[in-house]
Amino acid sequence: MPPPAVPHGMCLKVMDDRNMRGGMGSETNPLKFMNQDYNTLQEYCLKKGLRFVDEFFPPDPRSIGEGLLDPEDMARVEWIRPTILCPNAAEFIVESVSRFDYSQGRVGNCWFLASVGALTFQSKFLQKVMPDGQSFSRNYTGLFHFRFWRFGNWYDVVIDDKLPIIDKKLIFVQSKTYNEFWPALMEKAYAKLCGSYADMHAGRVSEALMDFTGGVHIHYDLKTAPTDLWEIMYRAFQSEVLMGCETPRGKKSEEELPNGIILGHAYTVTNVYQVMSGRYPVKLVRLFNPWGEKEWNGDWSDRSPLWNTVSNEDRKQHLLDDNGEFWMSMEDFLRTFDNIDICCSCPDFLEGKSASRWTSKYHNGSWVVGSTAGGCIKNQDTFCTNPQFWLKVNEMDKACEQGQSNVLVSLIQKPDKRNRRLAAHHGIGFCVYAVPPEMRSEGKLGSIFFKHRNPVATSGDFQIARQVMSFFRLEPGQYVIVPSTFYPNEHGEFILSILCKNEIHIQKDTERTEKNFLVDLLGESEPEYNEQMDEALNNKSLLRQYSDQPGYNAQMDELSNKTLFRQYSDQYKVVDAEKLQQILHENLLKGNKNTEGFGLDSCRSIIAMSDFSVSGRLRGTEFLRLWNRILTYKNIFYTMDSSKDGVLSFSELQNAFNKTGMHLNEDILNLMFVRYGGASEQISLEGFICLVMRLNCMASIFQRLCENGKITLTESEWLGLTMYS
Repeated sequence: MPPPAVPHGMCLKVMDDRNMRGGMGSETNPLKFMNQDYNTLQEYCLKKGLRFVDEFFPPDPRSIGEGLLDPEDMARVEWIRPTILCPNAAEFIVESVSRFDYSQGRVGNCWFLASVGALTFQSKFLQKVMPDGQSFSRNYTGLFHFRFWRFGNWYDVVIDDKLPIIDKKLIFVQSKTYNEFWPALMEKAYAKLCGSYADMHAGRVSEALMDFTGGVHIHYDLKTAPTDLWEIMYRAFQSEVLMGCETPRGKKSEEELPNGIILGHAYTVTNVYQVMSGRYPVKLVRLFNPWGEKEWNGDWSDRSPLWNTVSNEDRKQHLLDDNGEFWMSMEDFLRTFDNIDICCSCPDFLEGKSASRWTSKYHNGSWVVGSTAGGCIKNQDTFCTNPQFWLKVNEMDKACEQGQSNVLVSLIQKPDKRNRRLAAHHGIGFCVYAVPPEMRSEGKLGSIFFKHRNPVATSGDFQIARQVMSFFRLEPGQYVIVPSTFYPNEHGEFILSILCKNEIHIQKDTERTEKNFLVDLLGESEPEYNEQMDEALNNKSLLRQYSDQPGYNAQMDELSNKTLFRQYSDQYKVVDAEKLQQILHENLLKGNKNTEGFGLDSCRSIIAMSDFSVSGRLRGTEFLRLWNRILTYKNIFYTMDSSKDGVLSFSELQNAFNKTGMHLNEDILNLMFVRYGGASEQISLEGFICLVMRLNCMASIFQRLCENGKITLTESEWLGLTMYS
């Protein structure tokens, strides 16, 4: 099938925003990863009698990725379908899905497989990730699909079933039942999501746990964990959660300790249980090594004599198989492991018998260089430019007052690259400030507010990580949350999620002022022009007659502009793009060293936005109107250029827009700065003029054609308006 047409970035953003508002990207209505529709492809292959081959994740070295296999092994790789490996015997699932179905292969993705082990315990999440109805028999076309949550959206990921093998053995995750292939196909789908198999090498267990649930992520550093962590884990295990943990890094990669634990490794938490050892209760944790071997050999391990001290009922929990799963005491768990991650749909298990239900809110945002990338609070002058989110916490119901923390804030930074291993993570964090009553009507808070206040809560030290999160308590009131990178001027996009036991209301600073339109149009008066003024150019007595009238100086300016028009216009008394370019360079930019000049295409665009007759040329009245605007914009530009360097920074651009009377919200202003700022992240005079003219033109078109906040256009009208502007 021919590859689908891919729209450009801004169109994709609009589509994504609309899809999210319309419910697309949800777990019940996932987005189509790489625009591949499973049902359409399945129908096409059935109709044509084809076996599907995925051109977006082709069966060749590109999908394995660089650095994972040496060249000799890469040359031996074959891509074979399970129906060829196991003729008439291949099964997607044999009996049921279990953590014991697989063992890790030649890619260091224990973090992923530990999460898969947790997934096998929760049928609710498993059915989300692995849709029913897939097999190697009924309607088989070599096509499979899996669903994963990724940075705010659920995606349906399509793959073919060609798997990489060497000497007739799977290279990567391997099934312990020779003809079962769900682990290998799920791993391939996730590898496609990441970019390649090599992109799955090394990671944190929390990443895959979140991608399997799309829910709340809770992280505990075991060195500073709460004293009731075992109780939290016990309640979590009784709920619908996934749990994984990690050991601290060793001096060598995946170093094995004498006690059987692997350093720098991820494990699945598979049970939380208490036994009576004699007369004493012992809190235990059961763990699973995704290698399918290498177990803890200390107290409460498979061969520990401590199992002889428990009742016959508790002894049923005793494990004897060397399959990677083992028990250990909570004390040993805290000493041996580094952290634990819990992912769930709702963290109601956190506080025992509390009757409260947590509510959640999510916001997408971005740090734009030169605009909203202000860095951490150490950058006092720019910290206030970061996105600000206003949070109102209502009074708490008495039934929910149990517990110390009532708010969980999570900040996730989105990747800047398609391939997971190439994505650059910034140091990220957030601060929460209480807002006094007298300041609650303000929009974005300035630097003075932050210089004299300490945050009431933070995410702790900034971390170079995919996500940071923090639990804390907020009393009823209003707060502002400021997510930021550690250093200023680092570009990135993020998701800010807030969960609270109380009812909460959250707004981005740009949403706090309600207006009919995002852009306020220029309130300028149109210059007048008539035949008498034209005649005055050649009639000195008439000029003297005009000198006695009010507004003579303004009229003389217009006459001067008309003289300019007559000087450059052709025999038909019109100015085309080439002449306009000449006028601008000789009369506007003359002596300006910080300019590349107006390109011919920019001049064509300026004429299209000023040409009422749609002729591609400007008549006298149209030129006069345009030139007056250009001179006004020039004066504003140099007035607002406080640094006197011939360009506008983001803050200077904000001031310039305010001076024009055109008030933009921050989202549109950021977009304009990215579009017209270029690599220098500054706006030149010609860039400013083109920007203001285009913005005013497009906003004017929308506002004149809009009904109830929307416009309706035919394809012809749409092409006409967008192409001739």
